[in-house]
Amino acid sequence: MNRRQLTLILVAALVIGGLGLWLRSRRAASYQTSSGLMGQKVLGDFDVNSIAHITIRHGTNEVNLVQKDEVWTVKERGGYKANFSEISEFLRKLWELKIIQAQAIGPSQLARLELTAEGEKPGTVVELKNAKGEVVRSLILGKQHRRQPTESSPFGGDEGWPDGRYVMVSGKTNLVSLVSESFSNIEPKPEQWLNKDFFKIEKVKSVAVTYPNATNSWHIARDTETSELKLVDAKPDEKLDASKVSSIPNALAWPSFNDVVIDPKPEVTGLDKPTVAVFETFDGFTYTVKVGNKHDDSAYYLAVAVNANYPKERTPGKDEKPEDKEKLDKEFKEKTEKLNEKFKQEKSLEPWVFLVPKWSLDSLLKERHALLTEKKEEPKPAASTATPAHEVSPVDAVLPPVPPPPEPPKPPKPE
Repeated sequence: MNRRQLTLILVAALVIGGLGLWLRSRRAASYQTSSGLMGQKVLGDFDVNSIAHITIRHGTNEVNLVQKDEVWTVKERGGYKANFSEISEFLRKLWELKIIQAQAIGPSQLARLELTAEGEKPGTVVELKNAKGEVVRSLILGKQHRRQPTESSPFGGDEGWPDGRYVMVSGKTNLVSLVSESFSNIEPKPEQWLNKDFFKIEKVKSVAVTYPNATNSWHIARDTETSELKLVDAKPDEKLDASKVSSIPNALAWPSFNDVVIDPKPEVTGLDKPTVAVFETFDGFTYTVKVGNKHDDSAYYLAVAVNANYPKERTPGKDEKPEDKEKLDKEFKEKTEKLNEKFKQEKSLEPWVFLVPKWSLDSLLKERHALLTEKKEEPKPAASTATPAHEVSPVDAVLPPVPPPPEPPKPPKPE
């Protein structure tokens, strides 16, 4: 071996050794980075109460949750009230979000973890802003981390279940954090963030449904909450079928809606020529529910108006004792406060048009004939076998006529 070859071998050894030391130091630095940040807050400390605007964006889809007059609203739904409990829960999770693993990565790896704002598989961008519109914190929710099952499932689906998510704080594109929250329900879908509190019709006294075709309309009522329903203005040959109307008083006891309609056009919604249902309750509420066209096979356009006429003051009973009066006054006050709150909340629904699932209206939207007992057909009388006097029977038409019997002999005349 000559000197030149020995020199090349020594140089190669030094290069390989240096590369090994560099990789080792990089792994050590990466480990120190991960272990040093573990348990720290992803977004650091910030005043969560100062957040007045949340933007959630995924690709071209976006939703803006905006606080106005201390009420959270959904901008993409015309300022309709948002679900405060879900928003507050989301903000709490972001404020408490801690790193369970951190790693420095290169830009080329961001797409693999879905931590880019654009691209084939973008992440979900979340911006937290204050009342002035200034961005307080911003991050990208990337790919979900999935826990692998210990055994293969006989039903397939061996991808495991989400137990965390990769996130990246804006401005720190070289550092990715793994957190324990999967944020599975955080999506830029306006309908998902709406406050779904709706009207609730209880203690029904009467229901009147008016169709555009008047022959299909009907009106049922009862004297007490437990008495039998009767068909108002029933015709002599009409009898109400109790089994077919038993579900009608509770038809809108727990209604729900899928979405709020922005800029509803009468020619589309059909609410210019609706089917109208009027509910009167024993509590003094009157609901006018207008049902329009089908939006699709699963929902109707609907609008509601609410009025109430219930006593605001209690009339004491005759010979009422003082101790009874105090108790009854308290009960009446509590009941009245609940009715006032109910009326206020339901009255606020009047300016809006909703998409209501079809199943919630199926038991109400029945035509008049569908509420009546089925008429039984009376059996037809059997055909008579007697031969009419003016007709000739087939037998008489074949046999010769029978001669009349001979006359009896006359008695001899006396001489």
